[in-house]
Amino acid sequence: MRRSSIFNLYLLATILCMPACYATRMNEQDLYSLFRQANDAFRQANNITDDPQAAGQLYQQAVLGYESIIEQGGIRNAGLYYNLANAYLLSDDIGRAILNYRRAQALDPTNPDIQKNLMFARSQSVDQVQTRARKRVLQRLFFWHYDFSPRSKFIVACLCFAFCCLALTARVWWSRIPGTVITSIVLGMIFLCMAGSVAVDHYIENHFRSGVIIAKSITARQGDGASYAEAFKESLHAGSEFDLIEQRTGWWHIELADGNRGWIPDKAADLI
Repeated sequence: MRRSSIFNLYLLATILCMPACYATRMNEQDLYSLFRQANDAFRQANNITDDPQAAGQLYQQAVLGYESIIEQGGIRNAGLYYNLANAYLLSDDIGRAILNYRRAQALDPTNPDIQKNLMFARSQSVDQVQTRARKRVLQRLFFWHYDFSPRSKFIVACLCFAFCCLALTARVWWSRIPGTVITSIVLGMIFLCMAGSVAVDHYIENHFRSGVIIAKSITARQGDGASYAEAFKESLHAGSEFDLIEQRTGWWHIELADGNRGWIPDKAADLI
């Protein structure tokens, strides 16, 4: 796992260019000061090798700084969530580390550092839930949907649509130009794939939520109450990822990657 904090220049640029509407929450100078303090605490903790307790306290300072920027400053980007996840991971909070790596991944799904650290954090989780075979097949068949960000897919869709129109125009005006029909078909297919993927992303974002268990250990139930029987033979632990099916007062109905379902207290987890 890379111990150094990256994206700092990008984060600094985001802070300096923040919209004026955020100024009522926290002014630019305070945001920059928090950002610098969090980074300093993170670097100091990395340099401590003989005092785990002191290092842990510094990582917690970094966590508080990054979270204040997110919550009070209203700034959310992949680099900030990545730094926050690193601080949680190095302070042995696997659940919140995976949660924030997932948030960073949602904003920048092609970043290799986020992918690598997320995989490492998942390997440290107690529960190693296997993804259903059907979902793995879908991820391979529709790789562009899972591997590219909505913004990237939208840009590709727009470019393909524009060039497809140009190719069709060239076909109408200069019918002798070879390859215009095939080019139009290929570009049209890519456009449909990317546009369809963006539409699916939008639908999922508005109708489905995923989350991560942050409590050290919880017992999932067969209903929305502590009196119900246990849903699984074993407890669930920090870092277990799930899809949210239903919300009731104080309880969430969740589905794990292997398809098993249960109810958990809502305070034991957080949504991505």
